[in-house]
Parts: sequence; C-alpha cells; structure tokens
Amino acid sequence: MRKMLARLAVIGTASLTLALALLAAPAYADENFPLDRAPDNADNFASLQHGAKLFVNYCLNCHSANLMRYSALTSLGISPQEIQTNLLFTTDKIGNTMSVAMKPDDAKAWFGTAPPDLSVEARARGRDWLYTYLRSFYRDDTRPTGWNNLVYENVSMPHVLWQLQGQRTAKFDDVIDERSGETVHKFVGYQQITPGTLSPVDYDSDVADLVSYLSWMSEPTQQTRHRLGVWVLLFLGVLSFFAWRLNAAYWKDIK
Repeated sequence: MRKMLARLAVIGTASLTLALALLAAPAYADENFPLDRAPDNADNFASLQHGAKLFVNYCLNCHSANLMRYSALTSLGISPQEIQTNLLFTTDKIGNTMSVAMKPDDAKAWFGTAPPDLSVEARARGRDWLYTYLRSFYRDDTRPTGWNNLVYENVSMPHVLWQLQGQRTAKFDDVIDERSGETVHKFVGYQQITPGTLSPVDYDSDVADLVSYLSWMSEPTQQTRHRLGVWVLLFLGVLSFFAWRLNAAYWKDIK
C-alpha cells in the first residue's frame, strides 16, 4: 500500500510538472513567427458583447457559425430585443443558427476556397493564434485579394478589418540563417500607408474582444465548467486528506 501511494505521488508530481511546463512554454505560429498572448476577457460581458457585434458585422458576411444560435447571445446579457434590433439580418429570426447566404461554390470561385465555419475555430486554432493572425495582415499586390498575412502566409482571406486598422506593408530584410547558412527573408516591421479609424491600441482591443467572443462561442459553457472544476478539485483535495488519514490509522498498528 505504501509503495502504491508513493508511486501515485510520483506520477502526480510528474504530471503536474509537465502541465506547468506546457503552460509556461511560449506559443508559436506554424513556423517561427511568435504568437502574442491574447488578453483573457472571458469574464467581461462588455467585451464579449462588443466581440459579438464585431463578429456579426465583419465575419458573418462570409463565415458561418452553424453550431451557434442567436438566442444563445442572451447568456452574454444581450436582451432578445437588442439581438433582434442590432444583430439580426432582415430575414433571420432569433432562433436561427448563424449561417450565411453565400454559397460554398461561389465562395470557392471568389476566394479560391470556401471560408470555414467559425463555430469552434478558437478551439481548433487557439486564442493566441487568432489574436496574432487578425493583427498580422499587410498589403501584398501579388495576392489576388491584395492582402497577405505573416501568421498564415498566402492566405485567401482578405483583411476585413482594414478600415479599422488602416493599410500597411510589411518590411523584410535578407539575412543569412546561422544554422543553414542560407539567405532567408526575415520580417523586420510594418510601414503604415493609410491610417485606420482606430488607433493601434484601440484596434488591438477590438481584436481582443472579437477573439474573446470566438472563444466563448466555441464553448459557451466553459465558465460553468471552470467553476465546477474548482469545486471538484476542492472535493478531491478533502477526500484525499481523509483517505490519507484513514490509511495512516489502518497501518499504525501493523509492523
């Protein structure tokens, strides 16, 4: 029994160490472009409401969210009347899913590929990836849409938020890679061409709100799950204490 408990303790310690190491590790994009940490606005209803508005106004024209109904937005403190007035298109009803009228064949002809459904995109890509991606567009006249992205090179999606951020180009320098000795194209910064309607700080804040909403939409019950998780861990902690004391009482007279 003592050997088993000791073994379980070692396994638990190793698992906790691994989990902490993964959390502390820096996040990176597909190759070597570093990802920025997305602000955590999961408990900020004002941020989530603003993110929902941005999603409907800028994303829902091309991307669907077929696993989400407009009525679920009431969980964010948005009243049915506000949803009806501000977030629904003319033909939509509050019980409908967030679908788009654009046909996949038309989207593929216009963009080269059909825009993905965004219902669980935050879980698939990660909040940091989305936050960095939406802030990494730049003008590129060689692309069919006129836009490119540092996180997702040669992406088919245009920069739908360009009026908010403005137009900018990316500056690259040719440098020699220390490992391979080959000349590589290294990103060194942006150059603003035209200003946007928002300052850089305000634009980053809007993107954080949008990403927070996408994260909430991918799992609307995540806050409830987190709260239940805390209570479960507390229960297991108390149960472990009593199990430890019971084990000590059982073995105290056995030599």
